[in-house]
Amino acid sequence: MNFLAHIYLSGNNKEITLGNFIGDFVKGNTINDFDTDIKKGIQLHRAIDHFTDTHPIVRESKLRLRPDFRHYSPVIVDVFYDHFLAIDWNEYSDIPLLKFTKDFYQMIDSLKASLPPEANHMLLYMKKDNWLYNYRLVEGIHRALSGMSRRTSFKSKMEYASENLKQHYEDYKVEFQRFFPALQKHCVDFLRDDT
Repeated sequence: MNFLAHIYLSGNNKEITLGNFIGDFVKGNTINDFDTDIKKGIQLHRAIDHFTDTHPIVRESKLRLRPDFRHYSPVIVDVFYDHFLAIDWNEYSDIPLLKFTKDFYQMIDSLKASLPPEANHMLLYMKKDNWLYNYRLVEGIHRALSGMSRRTSFKSKMEYASENLKQHYEDYKVEFQRFFPALQKHCVDFLRDDT
C-alpha cells in the first residue's frame, strides 16, 4: 500500500501515524532511535508491507503488471490500491478525503522535527500537489508514477502504468475490494497487540 493507505490504517495516534508515514525512510536498527509510539508506527508500516507483499490477491495484481514492469510491479500495485481507497473513501471514513488530507498535513507539520530529511523533502512536494487527495484521479496516479519513474536508477517504465490501470480497471478494483478488509483487520489486530 502507498501513503494514503498507510496513513489511514494508523488509527488516531499521531505518533503511530508519523511512524507509519516515515516507515520507508527508516532502515534497519535506526528504528531504535525513535520513541515508543513512532517505533510502533514504523513496525506497523513494515507489517502492512509484509502482509501486502505476500497476499495471494495482491499477487494477482502484480502478475498482471509483471510482463511490462518487472520488479516495479509491487510499487505500482501499491499506488493503484491507493487510488481505489481514494475513490471509495466514503465507504471507509466519515471524514471527507480532502479534510483528511489537510488534517494529515497539518498534523505532520507539527511533528516535523521527527521526520527524516528525505521524508521532509518529499513532504514538500506531497503537500504542494496534494498527492493524497489526487490519488482519486487516474491523472493523479499517472503523475505519481511518472515522478517515481524519474527517481529510479533503472528504466522502470512506470510512467506508462496508468494505461495498464485503465485497461484492467475493474480487475484491479475487485482485487482491492477483496484484499483491503483483510488488511484492515490485520492492522487492527497489530495495533491492539501491546506486546
